[in-house]
Amino acid sequence: MPAARWLGVLAHRDFRLYFIGRLTSFIGTGMIPVALSFAVLGHGGSTSDVGFVLSADVFPLALFLLVAGVLADRINRRAVMLGGDLLRCGAQAGLAYWLITGRPPLWGFIVLEFIVGIGTAFFTPAMTGLIPQVTTPETLHQANALNGAAQWGGTLVGPAIAGILVATVGSGWAVAADAISYAVGAACLVGLRVGWTGGGENEESIGRQLLAGWQAFRSRTWLWSVVAQFCTLGLLVFPPFFVLGAVVAKQSYGGAVSWGIVLACQGAGATIAAVLMLRFQPRRPMLAGELAMLGWAVILVVLALRAPVPVVAAAGFVSGVGFGIFGPVWDTTMQRQLPPEVLSRASAYDWFGSMVLLPIGFVLEGGIVSLLGVSGTLWLGAGWLVLTVGIVLALPSVRGLPNERVDVLAAA
Repeated sequence: MPAARWLGVLAHRDFRLYFIGRLTSFIGTGMIPVALSFAVLGHGGSTSDVGFVLSADVFPLALFLLVAGVLADRINRRAVMLGGDLLRCGAQAGLAYWLITGRPPLWGFIVLEFIVGIGTAFFTPAMTGLIPQVTTPETLHQANALNGAAQWGGTLVGPAIAGILVATVGSGWAVAADAISYAVGAACLVGLRVGWTGGGENEESIGRQLLAGWQAFRSRTWLWSVVAQFCTLGLLVFPPFFVLGAVVAKQSYGGAVSWGIVLACQGAGATIAAVLMLRFQPRRPMLAGELAMLGWAVILVVLALRAPVPVVAAAGFVSGVGFGIFGPVWDTTMQRQLPPEVLSRASAYDWFGSMVLLPIGFVLEGGIVSLLGVSGTLWLGAGWLVLTVGIVLALPSVRGLPNERVDVLAAA
């Protein structure tokens, strides 16, 4: 049936529950960039303060991801994800209460978002390893595409809701909605039929297991080269968008509602692309993914030029398409070409490398802006993205990587 070719993976009960939980959680998470940025700015915070708060959410990834990957492979992926959701729910509920009833100081934002980041650090590598457990090899790519559609569908709906809430009842209610979304995600994880026990007795030390994950990671040029690229994007490309985008919106576009529209258009592009990826599997997945990421240069350029809001929204759509294509092909490639027993650990190295410089980028954003100005910082990010795409695609192991499954025990 035509519907099965698009949504056949939803025939699996466990994946349906997983999908509902992730969609709800992603909608809540999509509210956070708008809610936090304007909550800080609304309390008299500066561009640097916004960067500090956003970095607090991602800094724990650098500290805990590797250990989280070992625990997910060693103990149980569902249990690790459930703990992460409950931790994020509690921290966001605390921040929401503080925002609604008072005026939290900067350190309050930072501490509670740091706790949220710890939950995300444990949740993320376990998620990559859990998806193959709630679906079949034949529907794996479709499962990753739907997971991407849920993520970016949340980015589509979340910012629009947050912009309205910030403009009407305040940012605290957007954070409260995020807390509720994590509770729903936790409830869906409890309902899965995937067992609570781990993969059996494992007497290896955590250090040896980390080493095994590292060997699986470094032996694949296509894997470490792309992660190295994203490491630098976390320093020079993504912070200018998330920090300076809100600043430009406040200065030139009227504030939270306009920026929420831009982020919603970005989510729409990613969602549409992810839905199309339900049927489309590129023969050269990393070539397609890298070329798609060039859309992020477009959004940085139009922000630097202070283009009209409709142009910025259109550029946001294009950048979203880039992530909507890159995400499913990247996840499916990892899951097909890495041994299942080290998948969460290798994913942890992926996330660690991709995110380790992001909090530093957020913290340094104010200093870079003082040297280059807002427009100069945005131009630097766009140029660096184009350069790194060219460098990575010059590697045959990246641009020529095939779509079909290979022997996961062989280095690619």
